[in-house]
Amino acid sequence: MGLLSAILTISSCKKSFLDVPPQGQQAATQFWKTEADATKAVNAIYGHLRTWENVAFPALVIESVASDEADKGSTPSDASFWNLYDTFTVTSTEGSLQSFWTGQYQNINLCNQVLDNIPGITMDADLKKRYLAEAKFVRAYSYFRLVRAYGDVPLRLKIPANSTEYNIPRSPKATVYAQIEQDLTDAAAVLPTSYAASDLGRATQGAALGMHAKVAMYQKKWADVLTYTNQVIALGYGLFPNFEQEFRIANENSTESIFEIQSELVPGNPVASTSQYSQVQGVAGVPAGGWGFNVPSEVLATAFETGDPRRDGTILFRGETTPEGDLIPTTVVNPYYNQKSYVPFSLYVSGFNQGAQQNIRVLRFSDILLMNAEAANETGNATLALVSLNKVRARARNGNAGILPDVTTTDQTALRTAIYKERQVEMAMESDRYFDVVRQGRGAEVFGVKGWKANKNEVWPVPQTEIDLSGGLLTQNPGY
Repeated sequence: MGLLSAILTISSCKKSFLDVPPQGQQAATQFWKTEADATKAVNAIYGHLRTWENVAFPALVIESVASDEADKGSTPSDASFWNLYDTFTVTSTEGSLQSFWTGQYQNINLCNQVLDNIPGITMDADLKKRYLAEAKFVRAYSYFRLVRAYGDVPLRLKIPANSTEYNIPRSPKATVYAQIEQDLTDAAAVLPTSYAASDLGRATQGAALGMHAKVAMYQKKWADVLTYTNQVIALGYGLFPNFEQEFRIANENSTESIFEIQSELVPGNPVASTSQYSQVQGVAGVPAGGWGFNVPSEVLATAFETGDPRRDGTILFRGETTPEGDLIPTTVVNPYYNQKSYVPFSLYVSGFNQGAQQNIRVLRFSDILLMNAEAANETGNATLALVSLNKVRARARNGNAGILPDVTTTDQTALRTAIYKERQVEMAMESDRYFDVVRQGRGAEVFGVKGWKANKNEVWPVPQTEIDLSGGLLTQNPGY
């Protein structure tokens, strides 16, 4: 497909007499000339979203394992540094802090290259506008991941022309959020509502509006959340009927998909087949399995209401046989594994990362409905809140009237609690829970037993390497 056809290489600044130009790689001095160059550059942005830093260990320790829904997994001695995040004892020198930071700024660098250079290319005017809008969407998404993880961060909106422009201080998170919102506003004004099959997976107007709603939610701009989610709802998205099947490869980019990171296993094309999102979370100890990290916790296993099909759709249980016919042996190390990242064993291909073809769901329509419900409740519209909340519950029960009854309370506090609970079970194992609890102001209440401390653990430490490279211009977060 179009998004998998090209990717630009991020090269090292280090040079030696052993360096030789890679065969078939276009020289930088010959780039940024044609519409084809522009296409390659934008495709490179999407290609980088599925890298190790963006979807594997660094992303999972920063965005998932610290929550109460996930445990480290694997064996106790394997990658024990995960425990530092799970117990909030990590310090600024731990490597995944740097890797996640680097991955986001690499995304941003690719976006800034597009935004700096494509305006000067003679090409189709409408396509040029769309490409710039796509770059703004991904830049906003990457800055959102940075600001909720680290708080204040350097705000780079163009390619640095010199070392002075490169070494800049952290911008206040309010400034970063303002830029994110501007990028998403610009993107939503240009992006189409859908694409032809060859461009499936590119950012759409719905993706920009939906991401804007989420960014506004983190700032408690409830009227804006309501506006943007209502706009997304009006675009015609729907809930996929079967919750468990929604996450299978056959149903990628479904009517529920607002934005997915596109992954594919392409024989003969290792660049397009490198995603390790499913591999690192796959069932360990089976021939076609994975590494067994980021596994559901006992807290999550007991969080679902009786009979909720989402429990079986979210958790692979030791000893079960999946709907696709795979037996999870009783001898595997961990009692639970992430079913949302699961790829049926029959689809594994020798010589490639297990499950490299599994897309990563970033934004789903059920998330939009739950954001809409939360914003409606916070602005005093319990009627709308119940409508949106109960749509999510109705899909989950899938016609079984004996489970998951509609929520009926109109008390704002009780309804808020119900919406929080619904987000916990609906969005489980999608790297949403940790930052949800923090933004809700419940970090000490929910994560205190794990070591979370107020006025410190709302953010992670800034990587010490970045502080050192800045000559002390970058400052550390309090408490680290």
